[in-house]
Amino acid sequence: MFPDRFDDHAIRVAAGTWVRDQAVLHGPELDWGLLMHGFAFRNERVPLVNQRGIWKPRHMEMPLSIRTSWENPYGDSFDRKTGLLHYRYYGSDPRHADNMGLRRLLEQRRPVLYFHGIGRARYLPVWPAFIVGDDPSNRTVTVVADHADYAAQQLAAEQTGVSLTAGGDRELERSYATRTTVARIHQRVFRHRVLSAYRSRCAFCRLRREPLLDAAHIVPDRDPTGDPVVPNGLSLCKIHHAAFDQFFLGVTPGGVIEVRPDLLEEKDGPMLRHGLQDLHDQRIHRPRRRADHPDPDRLSLRYREFRQAS
Repeated sequence: MFPDRFDDHAIRVAAGTWVRDQAVLHGPELDWGLLMHGFAFRNERVPLVNQRGIWKPRHMEMPLSIRTSWENPYGDSFDRKTGLLHYRYYGSDPRHADNMGLRRLLEQRRPVLYFHGIGRARYLPVWPAFIVGDDPSNRTVTVVADHADYAAQQLAAEQTGVSLTAGGDRELERSYATRTTVARIHQRVFRHRVLSAYRSRCAFCRLRREPLLDAAHIVPDRDPTGDPVVPNGLSLCKIHHAAFDQFFLGVTPGGVIEVRPDLLEEKDGPMLRHGLQDLHDQRIHRPRRRADHPDPDRLSLRYREFRQAS
């Protein structure tokens, strides 16, 4: 057994709290170096990741974190209907120590940190996550997200000799948290890929300030063709994203910007003139790779909506 200062559950709750604090300080995506350095728990440094996707620090009895890298070489995947993460075993041996550790997390209902690679050395943290299923034949475990404070509540309950039980409300909370988390992951991945393709420039005005840029869908994600892929995206500054969404601006299938006719005739100072009206008949900035260019078919669908709104 570990000394009291190495209480497994207390360490993982402290790690989850630390990660949430870092996301407030640094933004939702955390740097690999920050995670590798980790945090201090009772004067001991606890790294949150290492080169292995399943990471158990020496202070702990079970894995603290699991990770899907940017390249995702092992094929971790999200279920399209439920949003559940199917996380791959390490290697092919179900009895490997890392995989046994995943099963212990399942058996003891311990929370785990999940880090999803958004770009090179950039990770979106999910806390708390729980392993809720094991499929040795497919060499995967099933992972869900949970309410942000549930792990701390679980620890407090256990310290007073109470066990939190799973019920219908808990399953609903987990289902909602999981769907929300998966949507957030997809949004962040989409943003990173679109902005990278456009080299962090607005496709309309060429603004290069990344904090002021969004990844705008050409066809909305609620549409069957609105996949979060680069050809369905435009890197736009926030004002032009809003104008595009509100059909003040449109883009022809050939990539020419049009301003809504009534807006062209309006007189309302330099912001309207230089920020919107001067874009009329200008060509959008395109990514270098042809494969990343806006899809003409999706542009055509969106352009028809723009014309109808005009």
